[in-house]
Amino acid sequence: MFLRSSNLVLANFRTFITVLFIAILVLFFQMKILSLEESQKQLEKTVEQLVKSNNNVRNSILSNSIDQRKTNSDRDLIIIYNRVPKTGSTSFVNVAYDICKRNRFNVLHLNVTANQHTMSLADQSRFVHNLTHWTARKPGLYHGHVSFIDFAKFGVTQRPIYINILRKPLDRLVSYYYFLRYGDNYRPHLLRSRHGDKMTFDECVQRRLDDCNPDNMWLQIPFLCGHAAECWVHGSNWALEEAKRNLLAHYLVVGVTEELTDFIAILESALPTIFHGSLQHFQSSNKSHLRKTNQKVEPSEETVAQIKKSRIWRMENELYEFALEQFYFLKKRMGIGPDGVVFDKGQQFMFEKISPK
Repeated sequence: MFLRSSNLVLANFRTFITVLFIAILVLFFQMKILSLEESQKQLEKTVEQLVKSNNNVRNSILSNSIDQRKTNSDRDLIIIYNRVPKTGSTSFVNVAYDICKRNRFNVLHLNVTANQHTMSLADQSRFVHNLTHWTARKPGLYHGHVSFIDFAKFGVTQRPIYINILRKPLDRLVSYYYFLRYGDNYRPHLLRSRHGDKMTFDECVQRRLDDCNPDNMWLQIPFLCGHAAECWVHGSNWALEEAKRNLLAHYLVVGVTEELTDFIAILESALPTIFHGSLQHFQSSNKSHLRKTNQKVEPSEETVAQIKKSRIWRMENELYEFALEQFYFLKKRMGIGPDGVVFDKGQQFMFEKISPK
């Protein structure tokens, strides 16, 4: 009986030892598994950090490359404002002169001998070469009373950005008529070519004199048309259509005198490295009041009706209306502030479904 009891105790002891061993072994392997899992998590975390770090480095390199390209692009910008006379051009240009040092760009006035609005072919070639190779003056805004020049015709790869401002053709003619007689507030003591002539625009139209001839309105079309002979033929349908084509194909923005503030706002949003702060400067300074004709008598209804019978007025007005339509199209894509001035709404597009990851 005692022996059987002893054997039972021994068997139970062995079973206990076996179970204990198995339990310790299971616990050991569980601890190993937990340790391996922890090591795996740590390894995965380290790998993730390395991948993220690598991506950051790659993105940083890519970002720097993009920034570098952007900087080079900004540095090479050439803007040509082939300004039409009596369209508010002086007000705009003086804003550019005021902000150019702060925004680190150059402003240069193009003076064509004898106030000609076209250049010889040789001068066109020299002009194109100077603008594209004059690195010390890049980025640059060039302005002057010269008609459109197509840089592509001279085989250069760098094309300028053209901008311009148009005005209602009759308003421009009347303003120019009185400007020649009374000058303006920009240089009030400078005597103009018709100084002393007191004849009103109405009287001029009644007498059918040259200074108020509707043919004198034929200027905005040629300025946008260019240097082709047909551009300067009064009443040319081809010139009108070519001016429209150039406006769409080569001009970033063509504004209108009556909405000069919005013109500057659009330029600032489209070319911020050049025109940053130009709108605020224009609104807070006296630049919007530059170069106003000292004395001007509005034409009578009879005179206006007479001028509007002219084919030249109809064609110049058609270009003006065409430019106005395009300008309003640009404005509609922007926001309108409480003051009625357009502003950039910020980026309105995004990239998605990018592959590969």
